[in-house]
Amino acid sequence: MTRPYPEPFTTPDPQVVADSRITDFARHAGLAGTDYAALHHWSVTDLEGFWGAVWDYFDIDAYSPYEQVLAEERMPGARWFPGATLNYTHHALRNLTDDSVAIIALDETGSSREVTGGRLRAQVASVAATLRDLGVGKGDRVVGYLPNTPHAIVAFLAAASLGAVWSVCGQDYAPKAAADRFAQLEPTVLISADGYLFNGATHDRRDATLELVGALPTLKATLLVDHVGLPWPSHAYPSLVVPWEEASTRTEELTCTPVPFDHPLWVVFSSGTTGLPKGIVHGHGGVLLEHLKTLGLHSDLGPGDRLLWYTTTHWMMWNLVASTLLTGATTCTYDGSPAPFAKLDVLWELAARHRVSVFGTSPQYLLGMAKHGIDPSVHDLSSIRVVGCTGSALPASAYPWVRRHVGDHVLLASISGGTDVVSGFAGSAPNTPVWAGELSAPQLAVALAAYDAEGVPIVDQVGELVVTRPMPSMPLYFWNDPDGTRYRDAYFSSHPGVWRHGDWITVTGHGSVIVHGRSDSTLNRNGVRLGSADIHDVVERLPEITEALVIGAEEPDGGYWMPLFVALAAGVPLDDPLREKIKEAIRTGASPRHVPDEILEVPGIPHTRTGKKLEVPVKRLLQGAPVEQVVNPAAVDAPDLIDHFARLGAERRGRST
Repeated sequence: MTRPYPEPFTTPDPQVVADSRITDFARHAGLAGTDYAALHHWSVTDLEGFWGAVWDYFDIDAYSPYEQVLAEERMPGARWFPGATLNYTHHALRNLTDDSVAIIALDETGSSREVTGGRLRAQVASVAATLRDLGVGKGDRVVGYLPNTPHAIVAFLAAASLGAVWSVCGQDYAPKAAADRFAQLEPTVLISADGYLFNGATHDRRDATLELVGALPTLKATLLVDHVGLPWPSHAYPSLVVPWEEASTRTEELTCTPVPFDHPLWVVFSSGTTGLPKGIVHGHGGVLLEHLKTLGLHSDLGPGDRLLWYTTTHWMMWNLVASTLLTGATTCTYDGSPAPFAKLDVLWELAARHRVSVFGTSPQYLLGMAKHGIDPSVHDLSSIRVVGCTGSALPASAYPWVRRHVGDHVLLASISGGTDVVSGFAGSAPNTPVWAGELSAPQLAVALAAYDAEGVPIVDQVGELVVTRPMPSMPLYFWNDPDGTRYRDAYFSSHPGVWRHGDWITVTGHGSVIVHGRSDSTLNRNGVRLGSADIHDVVERLPEITEALVIGAEEPDGGYWMPLFVALAAGVPLDDPLREKIKEAIRTGASPRHVPDEILEVPGIPHTRTGKKLEVPVKRLLQGAPVEQVVNPAAVDAPDLIDHFARLGAERRGRST
């Protein structure tokens, strides 16, 4: 007997569907009257037809035409739009008029500053000319150590206009953590700010900038941004220094360099769980089409709309924030805490004041608002059409809260994707129902399935998230992986020719997707991913600590528990002063966003026989998995430690019940 499926939490408003861009796109593609399920079926069975229609619908302005949409369908190595040359920056700026508002710069104090289309174009042209004068050309790397401000978007667009490759890291990363990423790229230019705002404090990053410059010997120049008003001292930098004010105020004409469809646009980094973060390279054309699909069709963004999505520059959502410009909509940058002590609801206040259309956040933010009794509806949120939520699965309990406190008119779009494809795998659209606790459907042109252990697609059962046909924004390659071995091992080692992402999901019989969490050990707090190695590195430098293990565990109620386990040097007690010392080391040496929820003493850390920490097995033990399903004690250097962590997990679950 087929099990009964739940009724949708919300169903799409017929007028909203009729007026949406996804409906207009279906008409354009000759599929008028098609519902989402049928549109998705066409998009994954006719990749050439779908992506060709996206190209035409969004009027891609190529310098030279493509020969065919998909020359080779394989994973990895699909060849999209061979022959086409284009430039991402040209498309980001082409829909902006001189007087239109391109970017609204916001911060946690509630202040705002508008950047018009004309001003943005002029700044991009000026910075591009400065970079060119510094020797930056096609294929060179430009990196940013920057908060989420317009400076980062201007710098990115300037680099991309030249065909240079961009990468950016937030300033809450310690210089060493940033250097672990950037040094791999051998960058030509670094762009860094004097500091950033967070939770009522100004964080000075001038010395951190100097330290980072010293760790990047290939730099020819550093552009210094005055963001928080701290004067740059006259240090003896080992390379040329250019003030941002000088770099961004020249009178120049913008000329974008034509590049092939698959020319590198940016490098985003994995979290570095098992070593140095992996550099993931995406191309101009793949990002352009994928982000137009995601933002233009799924989020229904276009001229006159505004997006405010809380992110940091090292999270993939920043890339989507920048790509909002592709649709002609206004994007909002935000510098600060999502919920500063002084005003927990400042993001809602800003969304109301600036008439935001799409408001993006994380499950932890929405759950925190509910926990603290915040009522966003005291502000006029009638302009918000979509509340996007990503970073982890949004629990069903949050859906009624959003309806009551944000509005029953909004589409609550829980989304799951990845830095790996810098896009989404599953989410919602204006014409999809929404089920509480579920993602409405796989996104258009994402051939998503749940595989069992034998690689067979399953429905209504938990399986591995896989993608069986290529996406244009899949990585071109990993940086410093010349033969593609690491790339293939990362996604295609389990099922050759099929992308395995590392999430546990259920594809339901009514077409939705339920995400159960990561199947690896990446830390994912508030949607910001960080590798455990970054935490271990700073904690294990402390003389009191012999070894450490940090775990991020998703909980059944939608919460996220991140404990740090420490083995102490002989005779050292784990007292409050040591706990504070550890937290401070993590704040300053890794990331203040990843200070653990608890610090717990353990007799030791278990390893494989080859010395690798058993992060995933420990996480699964803490989540309640039986020992026999997690690890073979014979393969562990200290089997008694496995029992110790199993007992810790059982004790915690006992306390919670």
